[in-house]
Amino acid sequence: MTTTYAALLRGINVGGAKKVPMAELRTLMEGLGHSGVRSYLQSGQAVFTADHGDEESLAAEITAAIEKTFGFSVDVIVRDHAYLAAIADNCPFPAAELEAKQLHVTYFSEPVDATRFAAIDQQAFLPEEFRLGDRALYLYAPDGLGRSKLAEQLAKPRVNKGLIATSRNWNTVVKLVEMTAAE
Repeated sequence: MTTTYAALLRGINVGGAKKVPMAELRTLMEGLGHSGVRSYLQSGQAVFTADHGDEESLAAEITAAIEKTFGFSVDVIVRDHAYLAAIADNCPFPAAELEAKQLHVTYFSEPVDATRFAAIDQQAFLPEEFRLGDRALYLYAPDGLGRSKLAEQLAKPRVNKGLIATSRNWNTVVKLVEMTAAE
């Protein structure tokens, strides 16, 4: 049985560092035996179909292939359509009423709980807010991610220790659900 997944690459093509051209990423993933490989934007999203492996083994396979091909390590999270759709469906914020730049999802490599974020005084950052989901964090940043003081706190190494964490704006969240849907 084949499953459609999205691979989320962390920190590529930002400020000239860790350049991974999307055409080369598609070729690399096809070389791993994946089919229907498509990319979205230049910031590290690829959708593909696989008939082997699970999310963790596929992420490890893609990570190793990127390092071998490009000469640097890139963290990769792989998620299937059902998971991506559930993240969009379970958004605790009124996504339809917000601009896409105001709502972000950080995907984590493993489950997280509230104790990891206990040192962050959420009241001090209002109207910015965050809520936890299934291996994800939803961030409402009314002035956008680039101006978000709460996002700065959430990205600190002490908060994300031991995790792969990569964020996407709401447009990308929705697009990945669409792209991984059965055709």
